[in-house]
Amino acid sequence: MSVFPFNEKQIQQLSTSIAKAVNPSETRVKEKHVRIAIISTYKEKGATIFWTYILRQQLQEHRIVAWKFCHVLHKVLREGHPRVISDSQRHRGKLEDIGKLWQHLKDEYGRLIHLYIKLLITKLDFHRRNPRMPGNLQVTSEELEAIGENDINIYFQMTVEMFDYMDDIINLQQAVFSSLVLPRSNSMTPCGQCRLAPLIPCVQDASKLYDYCVKMLFKLHSALPADTLTGHRERFLKQFRDLKDFYNTVMHMHYFKHLITIPSLPDNPPNFLIQSELRTYVTPVVILPPEEPIDTEGTLIDTSDTSSLAGDQNGSTNNGSISPDALVERDNLIKHFHQENARQRQELQHLMTENQQVVGDLRSRILELEAILSTKGNEMLQEKKNAENFEKQKEEMMVQLKSAEDRGKLLEEKFEKLKIIYTKLREEHITLIRKKADVDKLLGSTTLKLDQSNRKVLEVEQSLEELKQGQVSVEQEAQRVSQARTDLEKVRKEFDEVKSENLSLLSKIDFMTSQKAAAEGDLQDLTSQKEELEMKIVTLKTESERSLIQARADSESLMKELLLKCLMEAEAILQNVMHVIDNPAVSAVTCTLEYLGSLVKPTDEALIELNSTYRNFINNQLLRKEIIHSAIHTAYTLATYIMLVKFTSNTSKDISIGDRLTDECKQLGSQGLIMFTYMKETSPSTEEQIKFVRKQLAKIAELSDTLLETQGNAEVIGDLVEDELMSMDKAIEEAALKIQEMLDRSRAADSGVKLEVNGKILDSCTELMKSIRNLVKKSRSLQMEIVAQGKGTASATEFYKRNHQWSEGLISAAKAIAMGANFLLEAADKVVSGNGKFEQLVVASQGIAASTAQLVVASRVKAERSSTNLNALSEASRLVTQATGSVVATAKSCNQLIEDNEDMDFSGLSLHQAKRLEMEAQVRVLELEQALESERLKLSALRRHHYQMAGEYES
Repeated sequence: MSVFPFNEKQIQQLSTSIAKAVNPSETRVKEKHVRIAIISTYKEKGATIFWTYILRQQLQEHRIVAWKFCHVLHKVLREGHPRVISDSQRHRGKLEDIGKLWQHLKDEYGRLIHLYIKLLITKLDFHRRNPRMPGNLQVTSEELEAIGENDINIYFQMTVEMFDYMDDIINLQQAVFSSLVLPRSNSMTPCGQCRLAPLIPCVQDASKLYDYCVKMLFKLHSALPADTLTGHRERFLKQFRDLKDFYNTVMHMHYFKHLITIPSLPDNPPNFLIQSELRTYVTPVVILPPEEPIDTEGTLIDTSDTSSLAGDQNGSTNNGSISPDALVERDNLIKHFHQENARQRQELQHLMTENQQVVGDLRSRILELEAILSTKGNEMLQEKKNAENFEKQKEEMMVQLKSAEDRGKLLEEKFEKLKIIYTKLREEHITLIRKKADVDKLLGSTTLKLDQSNRKVLEVEQSLEELKQGQVSVEQEAQRVSQARTDLEKVRKEFDEVKSENLSLLSKIDFMTSQKAAAEGDLQDLTSQKEELEMKIVTLKTESERSLIQARADSESLMKELLLKCLMEAEAILQNVMHVIDNPAVSAVTCTLEYLGSLVKPTDEALIELNSTYRNFINNQLLRKEIIHSAIHTAYTLATYIMLVKFTSNTSKDISIGDRLTDECKQLGSQGLIMFTYMKETSPSTEEQIKFVRKQLAKIAELSDTLLETQGNAEVIGDLVEDELMSMDKAIEEAALKIQEMLDRSRAADSGVKLEVNGKILDSCTELMKSIRNLVKKSRSLQMEIVAQGKGTASATEFYKRNHQWSEGLISAAKAIAMGANFLLEAADKVVSGNGKFEQLVVASQGIAASTAQLVVASRVKAERSSTNLNALSEASRLVTQATGSVVATAKSCNQLIEDNEDMDFSGLSLHQAKRLEMEAQVRVLELEQALESERLKLSALRRHHYQMAGEYES
């Protein structure tokens, strides 16, 4: 089975759409044909087939085809599959050939095609150098930072490339609008729309390029000196004005009103020197109307085929009879198309509804994020206030901890008292139990006696019953009866005694029973009291243990929080010093290398102590007080050392060593922050990180020793200033004498126009040298005044050494003036001898004027504002500027005078000679254009290098 993404019908469909898109008629390209080409790149996942069929068109034969080809290619590069750009890179040479071919065409389409091809080549080069940038240039702020890799050099280069891209867009749109001056090229005519249609993707590209340039320029200005980015700002301001004119022109043209919504740029460009303006910056957004949906899954449908089919069927119907099956098939096909159209409209409506919901959700999410951001800002302010009250809270925590310990002691004392009371109650309870046992024994013996008495009573009653039964025989035994009565009386007496004794025993039993009941009641009361006391004791003991555990937990959490906050405060100390060393305001603060060297040992000892304390803390978590003290002390010592390293780097005469010292200083701060982060997390890598910090500290100490050795060379700066100033005076005097000698030789040897030109040139150079000599003289007077006011009792040499940076500025200015004088002398000599160019003379005069301006600025730095010598120096500087302008004007007038006198008589040339000279002139023009482009690139590189060197010197 073939893996080719298209069948024959689709290939034919694509070929037809491309041919219709770039047809020779002077009308705008239809969007449906371009969309079919774009969809084909997604089906193929590349642009090989697209290029195969687009290159078969008449790109080098017909100008309209070539112009529409540029438009279609631009749209495909923007909206096609991501691999379209990489597949198009191999056809870059073909694009260059097309541009070179059409640039020689006399009419306006030739120039437009040439500029459009140049824009497309620039776009391909831009994406080749920045492969992560998509064809439509749509990236988020996070993706833009990822592309820039947070590297200032990458941002710098990308900004230059975007400026070049924007220049090509502006040049193309200016050429398009300048070609619409004729009434037949109105925006609502087909020929006008043919030229204006490609400006829509240009507006889209320009909007994104402007947005990214603004954001990257703010980043560059936050990291680089303003003078270094002067060229960037000037180039952006020019493009801002041109882009604003472009947008205003497009906005008021009727053709674009329903095709694109143009963003409005502000009246004034952003001020990159004020970083707060980035918050008020509004990203320009280009809005296009929603396109009609197109079937990307099935075959590529062209409505023209359907109309032609219907036409054929109608024609066949008109010409003759048609079969019913064909009519039914046609009706079914029409019905299918209607149903498909209705389905696609419903899907489009559904997608639009979903998109609106998504947009609403995103807007609400943005509002929520803004609210969260505001809340986080308030929380940060609250955290700062909490940090300020941290010491008070710590004291309160210690008081609470002490009160918790006192409360625990009171609870323990109460527990001991309750324990004593419980012991007494237990002993009383045991005594009562013993008494109850005695009472129970006594009650048992009494009950036994009562039982014996009852038994005796029963025996007596039985005897009495027997006596009653034997009453019949009583008479017979009278004597025994009387004796029995006597015994009975005795028995009755005994019975009464026993009965009374029994009653007394019963009373005793009742008394003992009542005593037993009372004792049992008391026992129950004591038991209940005992149970209540035991419950209270258990409750109090539980509460005491819980309070003690809670107090210990609170104390533990407070100490942990205190340790964490102390470590965070240590981090804050280092972060604050990192911000301080990045502040330009401290660039003038200095510190001696000797004092810096004396701080190395205390800082290293603090790190060693921190390492030992941390190791002990890991083994015993209760040593928090020691780790807190050691961490704060180390952070303070390390921050002080980092700040003084930065101050010491400001004294370095060697900029590279100073920058290196600053970088190592920042590295030390970063390693310190990592160290405290590891300590907060109790990471096992903490001790290893402390070793890294100590190694970085030793590295900075070695670098400071190297700087101390190199600063010994600064002792000769005072003598060097005088030597350079004398060399400058000598160079100016020699230059003036040589110019006078050249003027004398020219008057003796030359005549006519050459004498006139040489005389004007040398006279203007002589006047310039006189003005420079006067300015140098005024500058020397002002410097003598400055030295006299500032040196005090010291010598001039000592004054120059104390102010070495100012002295180096004077030396640099003096060297530049001497070099400029020699260059001006060489340029004048070459011009007079006929071997030089007037442009060299202009550049030399402007260069020496700039050098004198540097000398003036260096002299003004330490001068009093009311100084008369300063006023005289300013007047001399103005005369130098006028003399420089005179040299430039004289060079231009002399150049024009020579050109006017050149004889350009071509009347004697034959047709072949004229054609040959014409071809040579064209070749020369191309060579000059190529040379001009090369020189412009070289000038751009030199300016960029100069900006960097100037920024390094100022820092």
